[in-house]
Amino acid sequence: MKVTQADAEMQARSPREILAAAIRQRHAVLFVGADASMAVGLPSWQTLIDHLLDDLKIDRDVIDGMNDGYPMLAEYYRLKHGGIGPLRSWLDRNWKVASDRVADSRLHKLIVELDFPVIYTTNYDRNLETAFDIHGKSYAKISNAKEIASARQGVTHVIKYHGDFDDDSSLVLTETDFLNRLSFDSPLDIRFRADALSRTILFIGYSMSDPNIRLLLHRIWQTWEDSGHRADRPRSFVFMPSQNAVQDAILARWGITVLTAENGERVENALVGFLSDIQARISSMQDVS
Repeated sequence: MKVTQADAEMQARSPREILAAAIRQRHAVLFVGADASMAVGLPSWQTLIDHLLDDLKIDRDVIDGMNDGYPMLAEYYRLKHGGIGPLRSWLDRNWKVASDRVADSRLHKLIVELDFPVIYTTNYDRNLETAFDIHGKSYAKISNAKEIASARQGVTHVIKYHGDFDDDSSLVLTETDFLNRLSFDSPLDIRFRADALSRTILFIGYSMSDPNIRLLLHRIWQTWEDSGHRADRPRSFVFMPSQNAVQDAILARWGITVLTAENGERVENALVGFLSDIQARISSMQDVS
């Protein structure tokens, strides 16, 4: 097969350059995980687990050996209380940080400035929306089918993949909620599948120990495998502060390129350093053009 000059140039570019070019062309989607919110002081999942245990008057040893045990506890909470309304209210009061923390966040400022056409997040909090408000950039929040249909075009779509506090029915919180999402056929899943087929995806703020994100990455790979056109798949990336040979190999098998901190990027500020580097690369491309 003949290799074109464009193909040769693409192969010579580094993964960061390829990602920067996709973002510049507004051909990239951002997927934001919990670490981005914890960077501005959001409580950890352990805080939610402790609240559930206290509310349900359950001993801590009940969840020993559970991996990511809060969905099971939330399921028990729903059974005991007949719904998750009070839990949702507690989350709404406690699962947030002051707006000045978001205003001071270099990470959130970079996310806004990089001007992704679509941002997905599995976070329940409103930090992304707050960042867009603070920095004066328009967006449309999407957490259900109605909002998909009514979302204004020409602005960033912030898609709350696991739901939003303004709509209890949209929340993916209990074990049943997560198991129902395994079918990958909800309105938000259908929207995401369309984006996964047409755009570069960048995942930030995730741990590969999260079974839900591993399932999502596998689903993207499976979608392309089933399409019969996997060679035409846009590049997808996940940023990790440090290298891990096991996760690198698994993600590469699924067609995901792992990007890690470079020399000079401190681990504690690795994500900010990474996005700053991508922004600088985009600026240099604009200068050249």
